[in-house]
Amino acid sequence: MNKTESVRIDKFLWAVRLFKTRSVAAEACKKGRVTMDDQPVKSSRLIRRGDEISIKVPPAQKTFKVLDLFEKRMGAKLVPGYIKDITPQEELDLLDMARMTQKMNRPKGTGRPTKKDRRDLDQLNNQGWDFFE
Repeated sequence: MNKTESVRIDKFLWAVRLFKTRSVAAEACKKGRVTMDDQPVKSSRLIRRGDEISIKVPPAQKTFKVLDLFEKRMGAKLVPGYIKDITPQEELDLLDMARMTQKMNRPKGTGRPTKKDRRDLDQLNNQGWDFFE
């Protein structure tokens, strides 16, 4: 294992699979979507163990705590040993709502809902979401 005291934030975000490529992670930093202590960070910012990183995922903001550092891309099963998702439940609920409403907005002309779409709609209605009343 490659143990270090500090790592560039873009390398770390890519290594723990929060972004598909390092250049996408660097671009997110450049656009101000990645913050630490409510301040946007540059992709060259060094992070240490115990730091908290926030990533804007419209319409919410996900927060992660750095447990350990690593520079190389790792398998998905190893990720929980390096970061911990500490996103508040309200933010997670907001993301779930956004995903559900996105599923509900079917483009005109796409045809009838599939069997899975119908089950999803019925499940939402059973949870108290009355879209068709």
